[in-house]
Formats: sequence, C-alpha cells, structure tokens
Amino acid sequence: MSYNQLPHFRSKTVPVIVITDVAQAVPMAHALLAGGIDVMEITLRHAAGLPAIAAVAKAVPEMVVGAGTVTTAAEVRQVVDAGASFALSPGMTPALIEAVKAANVPFVPGVMTPGEAMVAREHGFGLLKLFPAAQAGGLAMLKAMGGPLGDLRFCPTGGVSLDNMNEFLALPNVAMVGGSWLTPVRVVEQAAASGDWSAITRLAQEATLQADRT
Repeated sequence: MSYNQLPHFRSKTVPVIVITDVAQAVPMAHALLAGGIDVMEITLRHAAGLPAIAAVAKAVPEMVVGAGTVTTAAEVRQVVDAGASFALSPGMTPALIEAVKAANVPFVPGVMTPGEAMVAREHGFGLLKLFPAAQAGGLAMLKAMGGPLGDLRFCPTGGVSLDNMNEFLALPNVAMVGGSWLTPVRVVEQAAASGDWSAITRLAQEATLQADRT
C-alpha cells in the first residue's frame, strides 16, 4: 500500500470523530457500518483516540479506520502501530511528509491554498484535505482550483453538512467529504449510556442515501 493510495472503501462520507471513551469505539463502528458507512476518521484530539483506533482495527476489520489530526512525525508511528489504515492531517510539514513516506502509510495532507496544494502534489499526494473548507472558500475555492489544478482531488472538511454535502460531491475534483455531524457528541453520549446506537445508524443512513443521489 502506497502513501499516495488510500485503502478501498465505498462511502463518500468520512465521519470525523472525537472519541472520549474507548468503550464507544467498537459499537460506533458497528453502528456506522449498519448505516452504510465503512470508513471512519478517529482523531487524536483526545487521549482516547489511539486506543480507540486500535480497538476498531482489531475488533471490526470490515471498517476502514483512519487516524485524524496527525500533526507530528511521532504521531505517524503511533497511529501505524495502533493499526490505522490511513492518516489525515489539518496541514502539512516537511517532517510529517518524511515520516509518512518512511512509514509508507496512506496519508491525506491538509491544504488551504493553491500554493499548499502544489507543494503537496510535488511530494506525490493526489488526494488532499481542504481544511477548514468553509474558511478556505468552500465550493467557490474548489471550483477555482479545479482549473489550474485539475489533476488533484479533495476531501473538504469543516463546514460540510448533510444539507450541503451533495453540492461538494457534485464537483469533479471532490472525491469524498468529511464531517463531524455524523457522530455528534450529545448523540454519542446518549448512545453510550443507553447501549442503543440506532441514532448513529440513522445519521449514517441519511448521509449514505444523500451521497447516492450524486
């Protein structure tokens, strides 16, 4: 598996997840799968992130689990050791790129400008994370970059929702979208407390049906 090629998954929607309790990880993965989403980005924004990645990688092999908010070279090795199938970052640094290439882990670097996108392309990355998408110009920015940088594909994250996701997915340079609306903290906490994860499955089903319309 090359650092420039993601593992295969069907979903065009990538849930961006902050897990605060490792016990949430496996039932959440099953709930997302039941709703048609076979990929999840578990971020490193909380200490539970790494063990949550490891738990899903071990217990739910049919879920493609990626590590998000990877910002340092040390974190690259940590997420690979935890079993992440790929990694994403809000940005891109020389040290981070070097670590990703050394580990040969599939990686989606974050960019916000055409210049950053060109640097990423020079390093061999063809799929980029536009983050934060809304602040970077959203649909208008992606349309503008589609001309001079038409060989690049993007995963916009930040400001993407069920209401606007299809506008993004309709663009030829958008491969998928990412968002946190699929696993809202309040809904996750209620599901964990009750043991009923059907609300997460419903959110996943809504996004899957919406994406199928594009």
